[in-house]
Amino acid sequence: MSKKRKRPERRPAAGAGGAVRATAAGTRAATAGTAGEAAGKPAEPDTAKAPETPSGPPPLRLAITAAVAGLEGLAVAVWGIVTLFAGSSDAVLGGLLIILLAALPLGAAYGLLRARRWSRGPALIMQLISLPIAWTMLHSDGAVVPGGAVLGLLALLGLVLLVHPATTDALGISRTPTP
Repeated sequence: MSKKRKRPERRPAAGAGGAVRATAAGTRAATAGTAGEAAGKPAEPDTAKAPETPSGPPPLRLAITAAVAGLEGLAVAVWGIVTLFAGSSDAVLGGLLIILLAALPLGAAYGLLRARRWSRGPALIMQLISLPIAWTMLHSDGAVVPGGAVLGLLALLGLVLLVHPATTDALGISRTPTP
C-alpha cells in the first residue's frame, strides 16, 4: 500500500525589483530539514513579506525627472490640440496622432513619480526623440529658435537625470559592477 506524500506548498519568493515569484527550489530549501517535516507535518507558513513599493515622496532627482517628462508631455499635447484645430482636414489626423503621442511622456512622468521601473524606458525614448527636434528648431528661423533651446536643455537635463546612479537606484534598476 502506497502512502501519498504531501507536496510542500509554494510560497512567494522575492524576485528582482520586488516582484513576487513562486519557486519550487526556494520552497524546498526553506522547508527542508525542519522538525515538522521529519515528523510528517507540513512546515509552518513563512511570515516574511516581500518588500513593498515605497509609499513616501519620490527622491528629488526622480521628481525633477518626472516634471521634465510631464512638461514635455503637456507641450506635445498642446501642439496636438493646436494642430487638430488648425482648420484643414489633413490636420485633424495629424493632431489626433500628436495627442496620442503625448501619452508616452505623460505615462513616463506618472511612472517616475511612483518610482516604477518601466517608466525609465519611455522617458529615455522621449528625451532621445527630443534632441534632434530641438536641433532642427535651433537651425530654423523665427520664433521657434527659443523653443528649440528650451527643448534641448530639457532633453539634456532629462537624459542626465535618467542615467544618474541615484535615479537608477531609486527605480530599483540594478547596475552592473565595474571590474
